[in-house]
Amino acid sequence: MTSRKPLTDVQGEVRELSAADFNAMRPFSALPAGLQAKLVSRGPQKKPLKIATTIRLSADVVQAFRAAGEGWPIEAALKDWLRMNSPT
Repeated sequence: MTSRKPLTDVQGEVRELSAADFNAMRPFSALPAGLQAKLVSRGPQKKPLKIATTIRLSADVVQAFRAAGEGWPIEAALKDWLRMNSPT
């Protein structure tokens, strides 16, 4: 077996692949069935599932949440409201 250069450098950047790299590649179907199953499955859910929903918000509310930065902390705001108020 010949020693090949790593595909990534120390910063994690992928180097340009050579013809030898492509020749060494094998199709997914050539992998053992057990390994194929591991690569395809997602594994256990790490966090509780969330429910997708659609809500309509006024433009000023959306602008305020966008201004708060990445991640739009709408869920945190709703949870805070629920702690302080009864939804019924």
